[in-house]
Amino acid sequence: MNGRRSHLEFFLVTAALIFASDPVSGFHTPQLYPNNSSFINQANATNLTGMTIGVPNVTGRVDLNTSNGHVYRPPQVPLDVGLYPETPEGLKLQQVHVFVRHGERTPVGIRLTSSIPQHWMMCKTARQFHATVSGMTEDGEKDSFLRTRKMVERIDGIVVDGECLLGELTDVGRQSTFNYGRDLRKLYVDKLGFLPDTLPRREEVYFRSTNLPRTIESLQQIAHGLYPTDKCARDAFPIILVRNTKDENLLGNTSACKRLEILQVGFAQAAAAAYNPSLKHLDQRLSKYLDGNPIRVDGKPRASGIMDTVRAAIAHGIKVPKEFENKTIVDVIETAVVNEWFAGRYKTEEVRRLGMGRLLADITYKMQRKIDKGDRDPLKILVHSTHDTALAALCATLDVYDEKWPAFTASITFELFKKTDERNSPNFSQAIISSIRNNPGEHFVRMRHQNKNMALPICAEEGKHLPGHPEFCTLAAFRDRVKDLTPVDWDGECAPAGKPS
Repeated sequence: MNGRRSHLEFFLVTAALIFASDPVSGFHTPQLYPNNSSFINQANATNLTGMTIGVPNVTGRVDLNTSNGHVYRPPQVPLDVGLYPETPEGLKLQQVHVFVRHGERTPVGIRLTSSIPQHWMMCKTARQFHATVSGMTEDGEKDSFLRTRKMVERIDGIVVDGECLLGELTDVGRQSTFNYGRDLRKLYVDKLGFLPDTLPRREEVYFRSTNLPRTIESLQQIAHGLYPTDKCARDAFPIILVRNTKDENLLGNTSACKRLEILQVGFAQAAAAAYNPSLKHLDQRLSKYLDGNPIRVDGKPRASGIMDTVRAAIAHGIKVPKEFENKTIVDVIETAVVNEWFAGRYKTEEVRRLGMGRLLADITYKMQRKIDKGDRDPLKILVHSTHDTALAALCATLDVYDEKWPAFTASITFELFKKTDERNSPNFSQAIISSIRNNPGEHFVRMRHQNKNMALPICAEEGKHLPGHPEFCTLAAFRDRVKDLTPVDWDGECAPAGKPS
């Protein structure tokens, strides 16, 4: 009884922490995109209007006097239940692995302060909460709750209600991740009937995040959207799992793998050498926003940092300098940044092994366990909260990366299907043999990214995918590739010099 009570108390505390809200930013009427009411006390909060952009002239430079009426926007693509395709006849969904980038956040550094606010007043939600503490009153009564409120103090001592920390999930990000969880529910509960309407036990779901506040809080929102409190049995509240840094595999773990860090530094230097020349002609337009400094991959601030601030501002409806609304200019910068951070790093087999190998091995292990145990393994959906670097790395490792910067709440799913076509079903004895052998050819994996099926090149050959459906990779082909990518001696391969030849 005490165990149940402690679980219930933990759930109530967590719910209070996550979902306490003021009347303005409550989640009663979810809206995916911000409006002006989201930016009370935000002096520079305005809606973006149509802007003029330039197109390249014959010299390859940007001509701002030429317009085609388009504006740069970070690609915010919510999960669209209506775009989910019909499953081919004879296939039955068995398990779903979801990887989602955290929601909209503030910039991770202070940049472009002459035009973009240094202080962001967009973090009122969940500022007031109950904390779990340990204590006893003088009368011997247990006092386990502390009502408190978190606020940001500036270096000069000023405290303003609702101000965000650098890199913090904003109210807009909380809303979009809640919406994502709600859409997962619409898809896998309401449309497909794959998940139960009410969660009977927490063993049917799995939630894991990197150990950063913005990813943990994003996952809390997603979990609440997928299974609200009134849709969970008494002891079935979701548990948010995190790992120690040395064990983390939801991103390329340079903290735990020195070799990966060395390789990524080398790729960043190579990207600077390759792409800095393409940025030089932008200096005349952009240096005035950078304290006179040129914009470079390895500049001060770095091009990636500049675009991080710009993308965060646009995602929140904050006005940015007109040059950063010019798609032609931004495309040049993003090409350089994407090659520094994403595309360039994961073109070698060694980086793919050290960066994503363990995560892909995790996926196939859990899929195989589901196949081996069948209904004795109740786990149906696994939701992971991670970062743009992880989504891009997964796509690049499997050779389906579009070389675009993943948006906030962008996601990847790996769905495991079992072939159950009764017209070709074996007789009873054959069924027993098949169940013992767990023939991988009867199981398929489909990868989806941003509402689209991904036909993996590793499954392109005949016999490696469902006939007529190249997006359904045989588990055997998928697992063979993952085996090649999985480090056998992690510590040895992560040594500074790498794996001995």
